[in-house]
Amino acid sequence: MSDNSQPSTASDLLGFDNALFPVGDLDEAVGFYERAGFPLTYRLDEAGLAILKVGAETPGVLLRVEGGVDRRPPPWPAPRVWLEVRDARAKARELGEAGIAVLAEPASVATGWTVEITDPWGNVVGFTDYSKRPGLARA
Repeated sequence: MSDNSQPSTASDLLGFDNALFPVGDLDEAVGFYERAGFPLTYRLDEAGLAILKVGAETPGVLLRVEGGVDRRPPPWPAPRVWLEVRDARAKARELGEAGIAVLAEPASVATGWTVEITDPWGNVVGFTDYSKRPGLARA
């Protein structure tokens, strides 16, 4: 049974699998995301794929080389993937030390703080914390 006491069905949403990001160069993309703190889980160069780890979860960020994907600033509005961190302001400092520019200074949100980056192909990743609502944070 789900939270709303309805019987579950085969088509129920169960959770995230992977977030797929189109990139123009796998070596450059893997290097960018490793500097941003994403460990490489698996790489399959002949298919133009790399999977990056996000926390202790099995799903992650899947980088896929796509023809015609050029460097570009993020389109606005752009889809975003936000990932939970313990301290988004500390993450912003770490990103700066790794040579990765944030899109804007960390911003206060209802649950804590958030900061975003964009890769060279315009994919936007946010890092958010639950410092204002620690009861909602992961253990």
